[in-house]
Amino acid sequence: MSELATVDEAPGNTEPADDPATRPQIMLLPGAHRRAEGGHPWIYSNEIAMDAAAKALMPGTLVTLRRADARAFGVAMFNPHTLIAARLLDRDVSRAIGQRFFARRIERALRLRERLYDAPYYRLVHAEADGLPGLAIDRFGGVIVVEANTAGMDRLEPALLDALRALLSPQAIVLRNDSAARTLEGLPIETRVARGAVAGPVTLEENGTMFEADVLAGQKTGWFFDQRDNRAFIAGIAAGARVLDLYCYSGGFAVAAAHKGARSVLGIDRSAPALALAANAARRNGVAERCEFRRGDVFSEAAALGAAGERFDIVVADPPPFARAKREVGAALRGYRKLARLAAQLTAPSGFLFMASCSHNVGAAEFTEAVRHGLADAGRGARILRSTGASPDHPVHPSLPESAYLKALTLTLD
Repeated sequence: MSELATVDEAPGNTEPADDPATRPQIMLLPGAHRRAEGGHPWIYSNEIAMDAAAKALMPGTLVTLRRADARAFGVAMFNPHTLIAARLLDRDVSRAIGQRFFARRIERALRLRERLYDAPYYRLVHAEADGLPGLAIDRFGGVIVVEANTAGMDRLEPALLDALRALLSPQAIVLRNDSAARTLEGLPIETRVARGAVAGPVTLEENGTMFEADVLAGQKTGWFFDQRDNRAFIAGIAAGARVLDLYCYSGGFAVAAAHKGARSVLGIDRSAPALALAANAARRNGVAERCEFRRGDVFSEAAALGAAGERFDIVVADPPPFARAKREVGAALRGYRKLARLAAQLTAPSGFLFMASCSHNVGAAEFTEAVRHGLADAGRGARILRSTGASPDHPVHPSLPESAYLKALTLTLD
């Protein structure tokens, strides 16, 4: 990212994004309110009286939901063309959804993160768990990166940006609206700087180590804050170790391990820009002489290392999603099994293997079983030391257990 990305500041918009008195009314079918009344934030299309008026509404329209007996149920973002037709924002139908609404929700999320972390580098808003369905916000100091994955959040963008500007006074706000989830909502794919300017990668600090993130062209928002605690654990046992980081991306596990005293680190990834950021981070932290970053296909490189008799004290395998849809789960499980076999063959006796899956379609039990089969294929005995998920800035909505997408196992191998 060599060019300066910038945009002129837009005037603030303090008016509410909707008027509760004139909102369209959507009726739920008899009994359809019970699951949502129990805390679930979604209403499915087959739970709604989808009449001609409802079908004619624009995706993302703010609506007042009513039970079959006409009693008010809540305010929601509505899309008549998707399986998840309504996403609840508030049970108070008199609540105006505008800048003030966003400011309150984001401020609540901010207070939590400030209790968790000393420095302003974290997932600030994690969708439904923070009361803002379809919205993710990552904070990189003065740079805020926003992912709006629903039509409703997309339409509410002006109020959201004004709330962020008023609350945090960021140097820049980047919209990473390039998730495949947007296509399901009928939304365009785009990346743009909505406020301020971004010139090159941004820096961030995590667990005492400095990194660089490409917030305009990197994967997702440019960094994966969800692995923060797992990286800290692996780095904490890395002193004097020889470490292999498969799918190293921009060096999160690799550089952290080197910074905490690893003897040597080899990171492998197929993205040249990500490897350049990893090398920059290694230099920034004074560990470049102990880090090597190699571009290549992980499966091929791992097989070649195994054939050469290479062994490492710690092996990290944190791949991108293997199953982006439910129909891909079978192939994904085979992939995790193969990856576990290759990684286990590269792990020295009494060494450590860290395996992760960020595929939300793959369950924790399925992932663990795939890893178990891979270990058996490699002829290695093992013990699970930790079974973990995402860091606490990625909270899980109690009624959406499937949102606990990250599964991670730390094992010691015999």
